[in-house]
Amino acid sequence: MDQQKIGRFLRALRKETALTQEQLAERLGVTSRSVSRWETGSNLPDLDLLIELADLYGVELREILDGERVREQMNKEIEETARKVADYSGMEKEKLTRRIHWLFLAAVACFILYMVLDIYGLTGSGVTEKLADASLGVVFGMLMMGALYTSRFFPKIMQAKKRWLRR
Repeated sequence: MDQQKIGRFLRALRKETALTQEQLAERLGVTSRSVSRWETGSNLPDLDLLIELADLYGVELREILDGERVREQMNKEIEETARKVADYSGMEKEKLTRRIHWLFLAAVACFILYMVLDIYGLTGSGVTEKLADASLGVVFGMLMMGALYTSRFFPKIMQAKKRWLRR
């Protein structure tokens, strides 16, 4: 796949539909900087966005991936499979986003608990000291998990986890 060629093709398609990068970005729910990166070939959109772009421009997915128009029709079964993969990918992203939101909400709740205990001077005595320490531990753990989920290494870690669990 030639990313530069795909980028030039995406720019040509956008110009054919008389859209600006900002208008396209707004339609797709991405930044105009992302659209610019796609069109320069430094980045490619996710599969679900590629399918959305193909629908928007009235071209086949294969044409976008080839970076040029083709005359023959794409096999409908392959296109349907690609759409299903994109839907699945979108669902996985949605699950991940929900998990991250819950992690950060739990961290915020524990931090608020710690702050209340600290304000009332209950962080240095007996059971409440242990509760305060546990709250801070949860906050730290949740923040670390959030950093892990949003890092570029997360997919590699998940693949290793799946391999390990299969054993």
